[in-house]
Amino acid sequence: MAEVRTRFAPSPTGRMHVGNLRTALYAYLIAKHENGKFILRIEDTDQEREVEGAVDIIYRTLAKTGLVHDEGPDKDGGVGPYIQSERQAQGIYLKYAKELVEKGEAYYCFCTKERLDSLETDMEGKTVSRYDKHCLSLSKEEVEANLAAGMPYVIRQNNPIEGTTTFHDELYGDITVPNEELDDMILIKSDGFPTYNFANVVDDHLMGITHVVRGNEYLSSAPKYNRLYEAFGWEVPVYIHCPLITDETHKKLSKRSGHSSFEDLLEQGFLTEAIVNFVALLGWCPEENREIFSLPELVEAFDYHNMSKSPAVLDMVKLSWMNGEYIKAMDPDAFYEMALPYIREVITKDLDMKKIASMIQTRIETFPDIKDQIDFLEAVPEYSIEMYTHKKMKTNTENSLALLLEILPLLESAEHFDNDSLFEMLQNFAKEHEYKTGFVMWPLRTAVSGKQATPGGATELMALLGKEETIARIRAAIQKLS
Repeated sequence: MAEVRTRFAPSPTGRMHVGNLRTALYAYLIAKHENGKFILRIEDTDQEREVEGAVDIIYRTLAKTGLVHDEGPDKDGGVGPYIQSERQAQGIYLKYAKELVEKGEAYYCFCTKERLDSLETDMEGKTVSRYDKHCLSLSKEEVEANLAAGMPYVIRQNNPIEGTTTFHDELYGDITVPNEELDDMILIKSDGFPTYNFANVVDDHLMGITHVVRGNEYLSSAPKYNRLYEAFGWEVPVYIHCPLITDETHKKLSKRSGHSSFEDLLEQGFLTEAIVNFVALLGWCPEENREIFSLPELVEAFDYHNMSKSPAVLDMVKLSWMNGEYIKAMDPDAFYEMALPYIREVITKDLDMKKIASMIQTRIETFPDIKDQIDFLEAVPEYSIEMYTHKKMKTNTENSLALLLEILPLLESAEHFDNDSLFEMLQNFAKEHEYKTGFVMWPLRTAVSGKQATPGGATELMALLGKEETIARIRAAIQKLS
């Protein structure tokens, strides 16, 4: 069996869309599952859309996600250059377009913009422009005279108008279209640059690409690819068209959603490993019923035959859950390093930051969640005294006030203010008075935090805040309850 070779061929037009990341990931997984090669090619033939710095974004994203390419602009594998504008400068595309002209599979077209505009027709409310093969009837002498006179031209594919063309996709099966629907698409534009479709076919063949992964929005142009392969007498690669990715409202994922790119998700506090894991499941179902995969585990498990045709929803609730699972599994020191900037945004006091990090690691789904978890450590928020009422603990405002008044002198005289010493002291106090531990702890936790739910129990929080701050907060609570 020939070596599996896949490619990721992004255009440098800005941040990496989640759909592009999925294409890169699936292409990488298909190659690596078969011990094949994953190639990076930069498609920059649409010069108007190119964004400065976008090539750096592509490299950075692939490096960060672990999708390491075997060949590319920075790693020559012998089939370069790997940047389309450089290939164009070498005349590669024009050479192959002229080969098709010689075979009668393509032709020069000298039509003006005005003439092309006149061909536009209105179909079902849409403006459709179909070329009428006008220049196909030009004699060889007329073509040569026009070229010698320097007339602007494009080169068009000469598609038949009778019969059908069948294209095969691994997910969608055979797709047959009437040839009369195939427009004579432009192969070489008037600026000498190839069109996206033509450059793709030429480059994929010359680079030995065996499997092409791309979005299903390109399915409609796929039959034209087959006609190009047939015209050249080249073998057609295996095509895998991925399902559409939608937002939660089932609309196509757009920049307006606020989480359409890899960078958006990083900025929103998601971990790279969680994003990659989540993106892998946008259209692929593993055979075993599991959801958490490392990249090497994805390589082993990935089988493109288990991909789905139905649209995949970018479910932010699920991504948040998955991210939380990854955070829980993080090395505590690595978590502390990543959490520290978020903690410092909230906490200006001299508190044990490592302790705070260890208390919140299992309680957050994304890093921005940290703020709501720990803001009370900086200052007690405004809260209602109704919070002291807890039916299960049998506490209310009256007995909470009495309890705090009783405990305050104990805390004031405490020599050791660490978690274990405080817990032991309060447990002994509860035993002496025949109280349940929760009955004692609930009012204390409410007093020092002003919150219904906190990371860590009452004594953990008191030890973290220190003696002086804890006593000040309990006095303020007594005043509030009085």
